[in-house]
Amino acid sequence: MIKLSITGKLHTLNTEFFIARRIIRGRKGRRKISRPTARIAIAGVAIGIMVMILTLSIVNGFQLSIKDKVEGFNADVQITKLDNNNSYEPAPIEREQSFLADLKKLPNVKHVQVFATKNGIIKTKTENEGVILTGVGSDYDWSFVKKNLVKGTVLDIKDSAASSDIIISKSTAAALDVDTGSKLLIFFITKTGGADSAHFSYEQRVKAFHVKGIYHTGLEDFDRQIVFTDIAQIQSLNFWNPSQIGGFEVLCNNFDNLDSLESDVKNIIDVKLNAQSIKEIKEPMFSWLKLQNTNAIIIISLMALVSAIAMVSALIVLILENTNMIGLLKALGARNLNIQQIFLIDGAYLIVTGMVIGNILGITFCLLQQYYKFIPLDQSTYYVAYVPVHFSWLWVGLLNLCTFFVCMVMLILPSFIVSRITPVRTLRYS
Repeated sequence: MIKLSITGKLHTLNTEFFIARRIIRGRKGRRKISRPTARIAIAGVAIGIMVMILTLSIVNGFQLSIKDKVEGFNADVQITKLDNNNSYEPAPIEREQSFLADLKKLPNVKHVQVFATKNGIIKTKTENEGVILTGVGSDYDWSFVKKNLVKGTVLDIKDSAASSDIIISKSTAAALDVDTGSKLLIFFITKTGGADSAHFSYEQRVKAFHVKGIYHTGLEDFDRQIVFTDIAQIQSLNFWNPSQIGGFEVLCNNFDNLDSLESDVKNIIDVKLNAQSIKEIKEPMFSWLKLQNTNAIIIISLMALVSAIAMVSALIVLILENTNMIGLLKALGARNLNIQQIFLIDGAYLIVTGMVIGNILGITFCLLQQYYKFIPLDQSTYYVAYVPVHFSWLWVGLLNLCTFFVCMVMLILPSFIVSRITPVRTLRYS
């Protein structure tokens, strides 16, 4: 231990920390070659941390934005009849089910609603557009549609009378050159003879609808297809009874619990029914989103490696620049381990300095983009109108801890250079 007088007071400091601080202060001299090297190392760590924070924020933001839109069109879990029909026109099931009460009591269930779908073709005087008519009931959760509605209003669905209003997408409206209030004819191919009849044929049917609202999500594959209408229209077109529906949609209160919810739903529904999560229904989309995690891991790994290499270079220069001091310390009886600790402390100081700068830059950028959205994107290509960011203090803290650990581990090997330095050689030329 060493006693130092600072501003008239006695303080006891650890020897390694004291010498490390003297080296850092001495690094600021004009002739020290370690000065630019240390600055480069600090800049490398700062850029690495900033890029890692931005990568995680943007990837998570992008995944959440796309996931929310896909969920809005399909819900989290769909319950339909168990058969081999994989089309958008499933066989009907009864609206009244014995498991509904237990389903709504499940801890992860946010909402349950009925639905039915049917393929159709919208025809105008000059254009045709294939669509999927999605029939919803009075229990439908309109929050997603309202958030993306650009014109008009949502449907006012009542159980007493069928509504002839529809909601179409902005892209469909542009392709057909129609607006709210416009009348549209939609053509269907329907199986006659009843839903469960063994003897049936197919006939073409046409219905007139009025555009009540126009929405826009940016997911063109969905926007060009999905048209919302009253479920009573689907029942009428398919010759179903009012008690028959296409299935149930279950909304989850936390997407992280979706797998658990799907398992719980399968355990309580009838054996003649099937439950599928949105991950299964839109498996290609979620596989693509999952692939973004791999890209993020690659970028973060490369940035951590660059930061570590920059720190290794700075530490080697710092050691070589202070060989005379190392020789003197050894001559005074210092062990290699003590000297290694001195330079590891200096390395930690440079790492922390770079991390502080990188965190300030990365977090500031994320918060500015999150609130002001100053970097736009082509929505037709990226599905979102601006660069989305999702910021979490938890993983930023974990990211900093992991980066510090990796850099410090990488510094252990070059710190063994001090064991190769002998007092005789260094003091001879000092």
